[in-house]
Amino acid sequence: MMLAISLYGVLFLWVVYWFEVNFGYNFTKYGVYPRTLKGSKGILFSPFIHSGIKHLFNNSIPLFILLLSLFYFYRKIAVKILLFGGFLTGLLTWIIARDAYHIGASGIVYLLFSFVLFSGIIRKYNRLIAVSLIVIFLYGSMIWYILPIKDGISWEGHLSGFLVGMLFAFIYKKHGPKKIDYTWEDDNLENIPFIASQDEEE
Repeated sequence: MMLAISLYGVLFLWVVYWFEVNFGYNFTKYGVYPRTLKGSKGILFSPFIHSGIKHLFNNSIPLFILLLSLFYFYRKIAVKILLFGGFLTGLLTWIIARDAYHIGASGIVYLLFSFVLFSGIIRKYNRLIAVSLIVIFLYGSMIWYILPIKDGISWEGHLSGFLVGMLFAFIYKKHGPKKIDYTWEDDNLENIPFIASQDEEE
């Protein structure tokens, strides 16, 4: 189920791009155009629109990994994170971004990346942190793209997703997997059943 959702989610982006290219449409006008009424529809539609095959490919792999992680570790709240987080990411981009069309699923990628990373840190849950580190390893430069270091990239969309993901990690800190405490991590040896039984016999 989790694999199917992640796979179909990414596949849908490719179908949209294929449709746009093969039927001669230009969906850029459905992206976020900040602080305008016509550009507000991009809050909902911009994640599905990409400027080219490279743009789409660069988003596809991290999106697949992070969607899979989200639905694996946070099955009960995954849809909330994706829908409300995606909406807030688009809204914040609409508020703060430059006057240009902002498109692509990278805002969602940064949303999920930030949520998984900070959720792992808050819970001290190594598996979640490991997922984020894998994404960093594969796309090591991505963290810098929340800053205005390169023209033609919507760093505002990246920053918006990153901030919303961090916020949601704190809001939902009581949801999801818990840190596993192992017996050998306990400083109080009396809490270890074997040690306690030996003390009683002496």
